[in-house]
Amino acid sequence: MHNVVISGTGLYTPPNSISNEELVESFNAFVEAHNRENADAIAAGEIEALAPSSTEFIEKASGIKSRFVVNKSGILDIQRMVPDIPERSNDEWSVFCEMAVKAATEALQRAGRTAADIDGVIVACSNLQRAYPAIAVEVQEALGIEGFGFDMNVACSSATFGIQVAANSVQLGQARAVLMVNPEICTGHMNFRDRDSHFIFGDACTAVIVERADLAVSKYQFDIVGTKLLTKFSNNIRNNFGFLNRCDPSGVGAPDKLFVQQGRKVFKDVCPMVAELIGAHLQEHQLPVPEVRRFWLHQANLNMNMLIARKLFGRDPTADEAPVVLDQYANTSSAGSIIAFHKHQDDLPSGSLGVICSFGAGYSIGSVLVRKR
Repeated sequence: MHNVVISGTGLYTPPNSISNEELVESFNAFVEAHNRENADAIAAGEIEALAPSSTEFIEKASGIKSRFVVNKSGILDIQRMVPDIPERSNDEWSVFCEMAVKAATEALQRAGRTAADIDGVIVACSNLQRAYPAIAVEVQEALGIEGFGFDMNVACSSATFGIQVAANSVQLGQARAVLMVNPEICTGHMNFRDRDSHFIFGDACTAVIVERADLAVSKYQFDIVGTKLLTKFSNNIRNNFGFLNRCDPSGVGAPDKLFVQQGRKVFKDVCPMVAELIGAHLQEHQLPVPEVRRFWLHQANLNMNMLIARKLFGRDPTADEAPVVLDQYANTSSAGSIIAFHKHQDDLPSGSLGVICSFGAGYSIGSVLVRKR
């Protein structure tokens, strides 16, 4: 059995950003046009008028101020309100592969590694671009990595679950090092015409190198002290888009073919589950909460993160204890906690204990205890 470290992380941020002001302007223009076109039906009580959105509503509900996106024009076009991402030929690298390679390149650099040092690739994300061939095998080919590759999906918890799978492979000697990447084009499964969710997601890709501690050369090493996973079935976050949709075309345009959630129920259910799991995980390793220097929590909602940290600390966390990136990135699903980890790790002194935690649809929760070397 080998000791395992995270030796490098990487981040790809798309070049386009949409502010709350821009998003609200587009959404409200759509609402105005919709209500005008359906004025008679609204007056007759046949349908309800759509309500406008506001920057105040978005920030109070989520803490989000902007989001990075792969495509901006298609989202803001009220005749479309869907990202405009042309399909590529089968002879070109896919959009997901391209994002993954960019994030992986930085992770390899920080780890002091090349493709020759990596034995496996895991693509772990909430929405895969296609069923097969696996995106991970494509990434493996694009980077020139020998060994194996496979895709996995545990929704927003995919990265933490992916870290455990990668750590297991390294710990058991199946690989010297594994590249785990999280390409997320979350705007592709959003309903930008829904007031309650049109602001939630953004796009990004993260990458993590997991390798044997005795072989690692990076100055950015974190020992993986332990991992803990939990799943519990719930319909409160769901996306029914899939290959069987074509078998019943009558429902292909139903709202549940995109991201849908019961936000209040999710908040009520998930926050205590996450706090309990992290607390139990720390107890298993005989580590009191005050010893945790930093929590890199899933970047879905500021209010959720504050409540989870409050339950753990017994007080409000400082920005240093639970850093926030969702104000700029919005919810990037599996990439969120890794973005926070990537951007807020270099300042920690040796010996610092931290928790990477993600949570989301499933329900699924993953906790990774790390200690800086």
